[in-house]
Amino acid sequence: MRRIVIIVGILALAGCGHRGGSSQNRNLGSYHAVGVISQACMASGRSQANGPVCSCVQAAANETLNSSDQSRAAALFGDPEKAEELRMSGASFWDRYREFSDRAKEMCG
Repeated sequence: MRRIVIIVGILALAGCGHRGGSSQNRNLGSYHAVGVISQACMASGRSQANGPVCSCVQAAANETLNSSDQSRAAALFGDPEKAEELRMSGASFWDRYREFSDRAKEMCG
């Protein structure tokens, strides 16, 4: 069950965005963040993973994760099963990752 929750969270981040015409999504173009998270998001192959969405997710990562944590989180985009490993490896990273996930959902839709 935990694995399903983790994978759903990762997929939500990779595909967050497009929800009709909400005002929140109209502001996605205002983010111009580039980094390992946005690159992993674009490489994820998700249909809703586009430049503005991935830039927004990167902006959320910049607010909540240090560079080391961003690298760890980026690995989850390409290997969702690794999330379970990381969750088990250290609660402090997982807490920061959940904060990032919540912030990305708030900012990016």
